[in-house]
Amino acid sequence: MKAIQYSWFFALAMAGALMMTAVSCRKPEEKEPPGEVYSPTPYHPAYPSHFPFMTDTAENPLTKEGVELGRRLYYDEKLSFNGPNEGASCSSCHHQSSSFTINAGGTAVLPHVNLGWNKTFLWEGKVEGTLEDVMRFEVEVFFNTELEVLKNDPLYPSLFRKAFGAGEITYERTAFALAQFVRTLVSGNSKMDRWYRHEVNLSDAEMRGLNLFFTERGDCFHCHSFPLTSDNSFHNIGLDSVFSGASMGRYNVTGDPADMGKFKTPTLRNIELTAPYMHDGRFATLEEVVEHYSSGVKYSITLDPIMTKQGKWLHLNLTTQEKADLVAFLKTFTDTSFISDPRLGSPF
Repeated sequence: MKAIQYSWFFALAMAGALMMTAVSCRKPEEKEPPGEVYSPTPYHPAYPSHFPFMTDTAENPLTKEGVELGRRLYYDEKLSFNGPNEGASCSSCHHQSSSFTINAGGTAVLPHVNLGWNKTFLWEGKVEGTLEDVMRFEVEVFFNTELEVLKNDPLYPSLFRKAFGAGEITYERTAFALAQFVRTLVSGNSKMDRWYRHEVNLSDAEMRGLNLFFTERGDCFHCHSFPLTSDNSFHNIGLDSVFSGASMGRYNVTGDPADMGKFKTPTLRNIELTAPYMHDGRFATLEEVVEHYSSGVKYSITLDPIMTKQGKWLHLNLTTQEKADLVAFLKTFTDTSFISDPRLGSPF
């Protein structure tokens, strides 16, 4: 009987000891260091009054501290340390001087311009949702960011606390900071915007190009409506008639045969600066792009109906003058103040 009593006593004592050990080993909740108070400053991105309203997410309201943290992360190669794209930062493929894209051959990089209004991202729409979602993809998948590198950095722990309060440096918070900065990459002060605001006049050639762009003669406005110049949808614009691999486009994401050969409509903001053009960078100049729509469209069953409507059937058959005018108009979307704004440049 004593043996049984002792064994029960021993079991209870061991259980109590284990509970005390668990409590004592529990990691204390991180607190702000003395003198460091979490008091973020609300940030309201500036964009023209003729733009639609931009919303951020309730989980990630913009703050001055969050935007500054995101800016530093955007330009920092530490994001890619020991990952599949080691040595790269977001800015490696998104140069401010090229409207936050890169002028290189092969797959064209969609520019980080006015993404705060987007709900789908990347050429095939591989990521859907919010900027936070696509930045989470970049951090976790593209860069495979090693968070310990950020945690051990002499500056980042304090910057994260100022932006988000006490707590760990996580993939979510890293993506949130990047999303906040990218929401500030707003281009809305091109010659076209200033003409719309009655501040400047367009040249004769630019006006003729505008009339082509916004009428059935050119048919550009259906997918590139002003002011964002992208419907953020997916279209087959007749680049190919036979599809395989990457050229299958949106189909590779949805598996829907109706999506074969469709790609995201890119913005025309700063289009003069963002060559090469199309998802695979096949066109080196705007003249080549316009020529494609004028005479180079190829038929396939998923070709956009705009390309085959009565009176057009694949080709616009623009005159030499019309093609030159359209190129002149497209260049009115160039926003030199955007590509030279020091607030958007590297903090290093």
